[in-house]
Amino acid sequence: MTDRATSPAPARYVMIGGFLGAGKTTCILRAAERFAAAGLRVGLVTNDQAGGLVDTALSRARDLPVEEIAGGCFCCRFNSLVEAADRLSRDAAPDILLAEPVGSCTDLVATVSVPLARLYGDRFTVAPVSVVVDPLRAMRILGLPGAGGGAFSPNVAYIYRKQLEEAEIVVVNKCDLVDAAARAALVAALGAAAPGARIHEVSAREGTGLDAWFDDLLAAPSAPRPIPDIDYDRYADGEALLGWLNAEVRVGTVGGPDWDGNARLVGVLEAIRAAVAAAGHEIAHLKATLSVEGDDLDLAAANLVRSAARAELSHRLAEPIDAGRLLVNLRAEADPERLLRAFREGLAAAFPDLPATVVHCEHFRPGRPVPTHRMPAAV
Repeated sequence: MTDRATSPAPARYVMIGGFLGAGKTTCILRAAERFAAAGLRVGLVTNDQAGGLVDTALSRARDLPVEEIAGGCFCCRFNSLVEAADRLSRDAAPDILLAEPVGSCTDLVATVSVPLARLYGDRFTVAPVSVVVDPLRAMRILGLPGAGGGAFSPNVAYIYRKQLEEAEIVVVNKCDLVDAAARAALVAALGAAAPGARIHEVSAREGTGLDAWFDDLLAAPSAPRPIPDIDYDRYADGEALLGWLNAEVRVGTVGGPDWDGNARLVGVLEAIRAAVAAAGHEIAHLKATLSVEGDDLDLAAANLVRSAARAELSHRLAEPIDAGRLLVNLRAEADPERLLRAFREGLAAAFPDLPATVVHCEHFRPGRPVPTHRMPAAV
């Protein structure tokens, strides 16, 4: 591979978006693994409305160079995105920058991809924008039978549909969750909702169907098509209906009795889920990590993506621990105060016999998006 110090080359900026709970982080970690195996240097940029991201913790646990942008989406923190990319370029010289935008954001082509290409085309080549979907949620929003579960308000669903509308690539993730007939009906519906987009069917968890998508990301630059303008009032209202909670908790005592971190992690998510569901609210995504105190690389991770779903472990601790650092990220269509109560109830239920000290907690509704730049795709 060419030494960038002697022959600088633009990094490939690969943005992988999609609604909350679609499995973007798992997809991105798979992509990082695949590109690294091919001899490419990879850097990651995570993004959220608040700090303390589970996604960042998972990336660091894989020993990947990562920058976290908190306090707003890429579109509103565009300059921070460029600065983060510059830091990664300086420190890790990545060939590929994998960027995961906030799952409740849309209009990313006009506010991120096109401005990057036009203003910083000497530093980045911009890949086609991917939008990852959870098949069950997509079936529900697109009105297909068999999805089950709770629904979102029309303006939240508006954001979802606008994400599809601007996609250059739609990635149907978690294909193992639906049968072939349902998947075929979904692909047809997505073709209508995302006209002109290429559709890939994958399971990031099982590692199937990914190669064709990853090759697509590197094959050609972004060539977005013009889409009908976005109603920012509806967009802002949809985001404002979502409650956000990010928290960090220190659990247990160094030198104290050992306990099963895997079981406790699932327990806290299940207790939070039950409290949110009992109040009649739909969870968009609930995920958490529990790392060994003093070793952020040794962790368990679990998540769930519907109020009716069960928490699943994606990473396990190898043995019991005495003290740990718990990160919780919760997004649901609910008042943030209700989410805070559910979080506290979950902690009390999962750790009744252990000290659990909340060292950081933010709970709020996202503010109105105000993009730094907006450059719609040319006709």
